[in-house]
Amino acid sequence: KRIMKTATTLALVGALFAASCVGLYVLVSSLPEFKLEEQAKLKLPRSLSDAQDVAAVLVQYKDEYFTQVVAVFVATYVLLQSFAIPGSIFLSIMSGALFPFPLALLLVSLCSAVGATNAYLLSSLFGTRLVKHYFPERVREWQKKVEKHASHMLLYVIFLRLTPLVPNWFVNIASPVVGVRVLPFFLGTLFGVAVPSILFVRAGAAIQDLTSTSDIVSWRTGVLFTLGGLVLLLPAIFKEKLKKFD
Repeated sequence: KRIMKTATTLALVGALFAASCVGLYVLVSSLPEFKLEEQAKLKLPRSLSDAQDVAAVLVQYKDEYFTQVVAVFVATYVLLQSFAIPGSIFLSIMSGALFPFPLALLLVSLCSAVGATNAYLLSSLFGTRLVKHYFPERVREWQKKVEKHASHMLLYVIFLRLTPLVPNWFVNIASPVVGVRVLPFFLGTLFGVAVPSILFVRAGAAIQDLTSTSDIVSWRTGVLFTLGGLVLLLPAIFKEKLKKFD
C-alpha cells in the first residue's frame, strides 16, 4: 500500500513536471528562429560558460522580442526552483546581462519566491510522508529550531535565505512539514534572496568577463551574509528572552 502511494505521488509530480516543460517549450517557440550556431548554445545553463553562451544569444533578441525573452526567463527560473533543478544561480547572473538592474533584481527575487513556494506546495500536497521518511532526523532537529523562532518566522526565513546553514532545497520541501506557514515562507524568501541576488545581477552586467562564480561570491561573502542574518534575528530573540524573563 505504501509503495502504491509513493508511486502515485511520483507519477503526479512527474505529470506536473512534464506539463511545466511543455509550457516552457511553447514559450520558447514564441521566440524567433535561431541560426544553427545559436541553437547549439541555447540550453539550460549548467555552468558559467553555458550562461555566457545563452546570454550572448538572447542579448541580440531582447530588444525586439523583450516580452518573449522575459517570459522564457521567468518560466525557466520558476521551473528550476519548483523542482529543485540546479542552474538558477546562472540564470541570476544572466539576468544582469539581459535586463536593467531594477527589473533583473525584481525578476530574480520574484521567481525565486514563486518557485520555492511551488516546491513548498508540492511537498505539502504530495511529499510530506516522503520527507519524513527519508529525512527523519533532519526534520526533527529543524522542527525544534522552527518552534524556537515561531514568534518571528518571517525574520527567521529571511535569515535562512541569507545563510548557507540549511540548504535551500531542504527549506523548501521541509517547511510545510515542520509548520512554517506559506505567507512568511514566501515573503521571507522574496526579501531574503534579494540581498545576495544583488551581487549576481550586478556581476551579470559584465558576464562575458567572468571566469568563475568565485569572482562573485566567496567564503568571506558567506560569513558576511551569516553575520547580517544574525544581526537581523538578534532583536527578535532578545525580545523573546525578555518576555520569558517578565
